[in-house]
Amino acid sequence: MVAAQPQFKTVQVISVHVCDQGFPWKPFSTNLPGLKIGSSPGPSSGGNCVLKKEGIRVVSPNTASPNLTLDFLDVWDDEYDGIIIDPESLPSSAKAFASALRASLANWKLKGKKGIWLKMLKEQADLVPIAIQEGFDYHHAEPGYIMLTYWIPVEPCTLPSSPSHQIGIAGFVINDKREILVVKEKCPCSCAGVWKLPTGYINKSEEIFSGAIREVKEETGVDTAFLEMVAFRHAQLVAFEKSDLMFVCMLKPLSSEIKIEEKEIQDAKWIALDELVGQPFYLEDQMSKRIIEICMATYDSHYDGFIAHELTSKFDGNLSYLYYKDLK
Repeated sequence: MVAAQPQFKTVQVISVHVCDQGFPWKPFSTNLPGLKIGSSPGPSSGGNCVLKKEGIRVVSPNTASPNLTLDFLDVWDDEYDGIIIDPESLPSSAKAFASALRASLANWKLKGKKGIWLKMLKEQADLVPIAIQEGFDYHHAEPGYIMLTYWIPVEPCTLPSSPSHQIGIAGFVINDKREILVVKEKCPCSCAGVWKLPTGYINKSEEIFSGAIREVKEETGVDTAFLEMVAFRHAQLVAFEKSDLMFVCMLKPLSSEIKIEEKEIQDAKWIALDELVGQPFYLEDQMSKRIIEICMATYDSHYDGFIAHELTSKFDGNLSYLYYKDLK
């Protein structure tokens, strides 16, 4: 005799439509190109509203015990027939999480969903192996969380890949004496002991020109103002096998006194052009030599770089900077 299989039925569906005007929750940021949490103009405030958040409870009719209740994970639908799992409402119990994840995956497959995004916070690290065992894969990690993904269709995955580039800057600062602000870095790299332009990486959510001003200030103590972006370099397989973009920015000095950042910088000074490019490193390095040539041509008004113009984009409704030459 074959035992009768329990029949399940849906007894509760919760749908919440929430605007971003100080309500109880807000969606997590994915920082992924091409992945957007659904938004549409609010009915009265004009702000963004997040698509529905669903919590679906499935129970067996053969038991009245709440301990046997099976919950689906709380999620949001994205705009690409995918799912974004709410990290704030994940079950803390490994057993409860595993059960809810399996049930949810089965439900999403029946609904024809595609990509699943699962953000797991640092305090939820014990649940990561469970998700991996169920077929999720690593996408990217940031301080405080890791992002996992699951692709349901049998067709090739179209989810955007993990962040692939890091962004750096070089600041070219020249005074009225045609002296260029340079540093010697404390590092075992190929430019050790070489007088070079101040360089560094921009911070998260920092504008390129703001990063250039900050890096010069941190390394040399000199205050500057942004003038224009004159060139950028694109290199592959640099740190952590990521691609690297470096933007060269012309900066106007607002002060002259040097005070170095001793943890990273060995020395800094104002240097004559001939002394800078006469170093063996510059004689052998075509890239560095050409950067100095471009910067000097800009200073002498023989070359125009890109100016930062703040504009509003209908794509996201926010102000951002577009770098281009002034239209004539």
